[in-house]
Amino acid sequence: MTDAHPTQANAQREYDVRRADLPLSCPLPSMALWNSHPRVYLPIEAEGGQAECPYCGAKYRLID
Repeated sequence: MTDAHPTQANAQREYDVRRADLPLSCPLPSMALWNSHPRVYLPIEAEGGQAECPYCGAKYRLID
């Protein structure tokens, strides 16, 4: 199912994500992709609950 009004990709510099959101990718599936970088999957569980996108520098934190 796609979101009729996706959020803008890379609009924030930090994001909190939950285990239900895994596997984690940047941009997130709910974000518009047309103006962003290629989707990259981030190994947040292997990185101690934190990950940074190598393309845009967005930081993700696993909160549960």
